[in-house]
Amino acid sequence: MTQIAIIGAGVAGLCAARALSDRGADVVVVDRHADIGEHACSWLAGGMLAPFCEGESAEEPVVRLGGEAADWWATKTDTLRRCGSLVVSPARDKSDLIRFARRTTGFREVDRTGIATLEPDLGERFGKGLFFESEAHLAPRAALSQLRAGLVADGVQFVQDNADPVQYAKRCLTIDCRGFQAKDNLHDLRGVKGEMLLLSCPDVSLNRPIRMLHPRVPLYIVPRGDGVFMLGATMVEGRAGKHVSARALLELLSAAYALNPAFGEAEVLEIGVDSRPAFPDNLPRIRRSGNLIHANGLFRHGFLLAPAMARMLAELIFDNKTPEVMDETAA
Repeated sequence: MTQIAIIGAGVAGLCAARALSDRGADVVVVDRHADIGEHACSWLAGGMLAPFCEGESAEEPVVRLGGEAADWWATKTDTLRRCGSLVVSPARDKSDLIRFARRTTGFREVDRTGIATLEPDLGERFGKGLFFESEAHLAPRAALSQLRAGLVADGVQFVQDNADPVQYAKRCLTIDCRGFQAKDNLHDLRGVKGEMLLLSCPDVSLNRPIRMLHPRVPLYIVPRGDGVFMLGATMVEGRAGKHVSARALLELLSAAYALNPAFGEAEVLEIGVDSRPAFPDNLPRIRRSGNLIHANGLFRHGFLLAPAMARMLAELIFDNKTPEVMDETAA
């Protein structure tokens, strides 16, 4: 049985552990922390499995590889919901909606009545929108917990250790999935700051993720159930500080108020800041140097691309198949 150590227990590491364990590997997952929590970038994720929407700004592989995600997660969590994504914009910003439509596929246009039918609590505030019917979303924290529980049930060992992947690789095949923590080993990895809010607003009911386009601060809001919503997110170049900026807080809340004024009475349950790991082109990379494999650069597409990344790692190790995202020149 192939022995493999995975360093990092965020979404990338857990998905890799699942794929490798399913292929018969003896897997140990090593992380600085004893359990999943706010220290992980994936803890603060939106959980949108929206490859077509991401095509507005992402490269083609994100759309194509992200298309694997919903079916994969459907077998790993009971929180997955396949009810699509809705994109809207205020009337004054209709050019942004036209631009979004030109850059994406997989949607149908909806008018004011269609929007109100899909989301009654948006009323008739928006005259036109784009409905991406095949997209999905999940609850990230529950999904990570369920994924980990399934691994433990299947015999995958979890070890708390501030591990050095280079040292681990001297003993066994090692996959470094530490995200931005791998910066010291990956010279071209950068952090992109993301800021999010968790709101409680029982007066609003949404059925699916909503993206509201805005020239300065595009907003997405994801229903978590029971009147709770995840609101995000900014993208600021540079490693995240400890706290959200006042500007981000004001702009995110203002955008939510524009979506539905009832959000003005929402309670702020949580404010989060993270550093998303990204390479210069915002595409993921797999790099190998002997017994050490780096799998990193998921940017803001952790839950969307981690299943495809895990599949490619398994194919590399068990089938000697070169991953599409292999970066041999940097190994």
